[in-house]
Amino acid sequence: MSFSEQMREAVRGEWDRAHVDHPTVRGIGDGTLSMERFRYYMAQDYLFLIDYCRVLALGVVKSPDLESMGRWAALLDETLNSEMELHRSFCVDFGISLEELEATAPSPATLAYTGHLLRVANEGSIAEIAAALLPCQWGYDDIGRALASGLAPDGSLHRRWIEGYNAPEYQAVTAWLRGFVDRLAEDADAETRDRMRELFEEGVRQEFAFWQAAWQTG
Repeated sequence: MSFSEQMREAVRGEWDRAHVDHPTVRGIGDGTLSMERFRYYMAQDYLFLIDYCRVLALGVVKSPDLESMGRWAALLDETLNSEMELHRSFCVDFGISLEELEATAPSPATLAYTGHLLRVANEGSIAEIAAALLPCQWGYDDIGRALASGLAPDGSLHRRWIEGYNAPEYQAVTAWLRGFVDRLAEDADAETRDRMRELFEEGVRQEFAFWQAAWQTG
């Protein structure tokens, strides 16, 4: 079992609570998540992506070699210049104007999650950054795969969201990030590996809180 797999298995209960069993996730999967909750989630996720890009930029800065610098830079470019534009377009389809989106205030859950990631990115090593980000990337990959065979109607906003995370391009990034974390762990000392585990666990907790915030709006 790889290091990343070991980290996930160590928190399997919390992982499933956030990425498998959460009612927000299940509601997207079967198409029953209310538009109120979905709109709230989409607006907060947009704010999350802004700071996520800042974290990716620091991943470029702290990368150990040119190959990984290129990977982080490519992910930053894709997120900042493609994914966020698609996100804005998607939000318009939810009835969220660009003006409303830009004026949205971050929720306590969003501030907690982005604050956590930014602290790690500013103060930590590339190994810590990668471990902290992995629950988000891998969790959405798992969700996209699991919900692909769900009941959300074709053409619905729920189905469109699922298809975005059940895409080969997204899955390729997940595979790379997991491999990157595993390689860094191989060369790390015991203290660094312990810190990576702690950050992965905290990331899973933050994922749950982010989904929970959307559910509690209803």
